[in-house]
Amino acid sequence: MKKLSGLLSAALLGGLAVSFNLAAAVGGYPVVLVHGLQPDQLASRPNATEVSSDGAAYWQAYWRDRADVRIDWPAHERVAGKIASDYVWPKLQQMSRNGTCANGCIFVSHSTGDLVTRYLIDNQALWLQNAGLQPLNIVATFDFAGAGGGSELADLAVNVASGSGLIDFTLRLALAAWLGEIPNASTVGVLNDLRVNSARQLAAFPDSRVPRLRFVGAGSDFLGATGVFLPGEDDGVVASHSACGASTAGSFNSCSRSVAFDGKLASQSSGVRNFMPYHYPLLMSEGYSHGGLIENRVQDEVTAAGSSATYTNNDRLQFNTYDETRGWWIFSSRYRVVRNSNNTSMSALVYQAAN
Repeated sequence: MKKLSGLLSAALLGGLAVSFNLAAAVGGYPVVLVHGLQPDQLASRPNATEVSSDGAAYWQAYWRDRADVRIDWPAHERVAGKIASDYVWPKLQQMSRNGTCANGCIFVSHSTGDLVTRYLIDNQALWLQNAGLQPLNIVATFDFAGAGGGSELADLAVNVASGSGLIDFTLRLALAAWLGEIPNASTVGVLNDLRVNSARQLAAFPDSRVPRLRFVGAGSDFLGATGVFLPGEDDGVVASHSACGASTAGSFNSCSRSVAFDGKLASQSSGVRNFMPYHYPLLMSEGYSHGGLIENRVQDEVTAAGSSATYTNNDRLQFNTYDETRGWWIFSSRYRVVRNSNNTSMSALVYQAAN
C-alpha cells in the first residue's frame, strides 16, 4: 500500500480525482478504477473538474470506497486521443512516481473502461519507460460488462448521427433508452471507438500478459428495448461476444461451452469457444444488467464459467461453487451456483473472493 504522504500528494493534483481509502485494497493490491461510458457527457462536454465529479459518482454504489485510484475520462473525447493524452497519461505518471503498483495492482473496469484499460495496458510500459519512469505492475484486471469488443448499439448511434442510418420508432426507443437522446454529429465522441470493428482493432493484441478477468450479465434495465439490436445474449448494452471477451463478434448464448447463463450444466452449442488474448470469463448471471454488475444489490444467482484464475504473479482468484439438481425425475437438470450468490451482489462476490 502506498505511503500516506504519497496519497495526500496525489489527492492534491488538480483536474483528475484520486479516490482513496487507507484500507482499500484487493488481496493487498491497490485498486485502480476505470469507468465506462457516461452518455450525458457526449453533449455536455464537461471540464476536468466535472469529469472528476462524474467519475466519483459513477462508482459510488460499491467500488468507489474500496479503491485507491480512479482514472476518470470524458465521453466526448476519443480513446487514442485526448482520453489517453490528457486523462490516462497524467495518472500513469502519477501512479508510477507514487509507486502505486510497485508491488502489483489490480484495475477494475466497467463497460467502455474495458477498452480504455486495454489501450492503457498495451502502451503504459513504453510510455513510462520513455519518460524515465517505472512501468506499472498490473497483476490482473476485473472487467465488469466489458465493452472491449464494441457494441452494435454504438454502430447504430454513429450511423444515425452521421445521417447514414435510417431511424424508426424501435431504434429511436433503443438509442434514447441507452443514451438519453438521439446523438448528432457533434455528440458522438467515444461512440466512434465503441463501434464493433473499431473497438476490436484498438490494441487488439497487447504484448502485456495481464489476465483480463470477466464478469458478465444477461439482464437489461431497458425492458428489452436494446436487446433486439444486440446479437446473442446481452446485458442491455453489450453483447456476450464483447463482455465474455470472444475473439470474434458473433451471436453467443454463454461465455462457456458447458454452462448456461442461468447455471444449467449442459452443452452450449453457441457458447464462446475462442477468446481474445488473456481474456478469461469467470462469473456469469442471467439476471444481472449492464449497470447492475457494479452495484451493491443482488439481481440473481450467479454461476461460474470458470471458478478460478491466476494473476501474473501466480496469486489466484478462486470462487466457491456447488452443483445441485433442480426439477423432478426425467425433467431434472444440474445447475452450478456460486456459493452465497443468492444474498451477495456480483461485485461483492468478486471483492470477497479476492480478499
